[in-house]
Amino acid sequence: MVSRGHEISGILSGVPFLKKQLITNQGQRMSERKYSTATEIFARIWAAWAAIVFVSTLLVVVIPILISFLIPEPYGIKTFKAISYGWMTFFLYSVGCPLKVVGKKHYNKTKNYVVTSNHNSLMDVPLLTPFFPGPNKTIAKKSMAKIPVFGWVYARGSVLVDRNSDGSRRKSYEDMRNVLLKENLNMAVYPEGTRNRTDNPLKSFYDGAFKLAADCKKDIIPVVMFNTAKALPSEKTFFLLPKQLQMHLLPAVNCEGKTALQLKDEVYKKMWDYIETGGRD
Repeated sequence: MVSRGHEISGILSGVPFLKKQLITNQGQRMSERKYSTATEIFARIWAAWAAIVFVSTLLVVVIPILISFLIPEPYGIKTFKAISYGWMTFFLYSVGCPLKVVGKKHYNKTKNYVVTSNHNSLMDVPLLTPFFPGPNKTIAKKSMAKIPVFGWVYARGSVLVDRNSDGSRRKSYEDMRNVLLKENLNMAVYPEGTRNRTDNPLKSFYDGAFKLAADCKKDIIPVVMFNTAKALPSEKTFFLLPKQLQMHLLPAVNCEGKTALQLKDEVYKKMWDYIETGGRD
């Protein structure tokens, strides 16, 4: 049974023609990691430091980001991406979580893609937009855009959707089509929906990202995040540890002549195998 907490592509399941199809069982809930008392104390102090850095730098970048709303696409999102890249690079180094991007060679800058990423932690969210090689937007919850100041930044790089509204879900699908076909940007989706809290490399995928790729005839670039759950575990509150983060781009999956289900199966296996090998081809 799917919880109401689905965050990204799980939203799409509410559209009548985007029902979820399971590939594997969801798996057992991940057992909580054990940390020493010293680590628990440090991680909370470090989280407080990260919050200070994030808020203070947010106040610096918010005006330039708001100005980017006035710039026509795709130049507006390219401006936002450049600002976000500088902001998040500074933030990640400041909190001891620098990001290494692997596999940029798999991105062809003359094309745009549906981007599918695994989702283990809230730390995944600020990584895709700035550090994926090409300009992109992400499907995101409309409610988050209501947060003062942060909501403006959040909305800039997103296709917003209210998962409680059928009309909003349908509109979000059309908006994602427009991102790919009219704005010529990449469209990023977390096909697992919510964060993966199981002991499996992946949760089962929703159909939405793959229907979108088949419908728009766009190839898919799978992205695998490593170590984000070690830095910011999903089972912990106000907790952060310094870790080297990694984002790996896998070879693009050609959509030509394939159904959404075939694409989903192929991407799922490719990402599962890659995670199991620890990022070794």
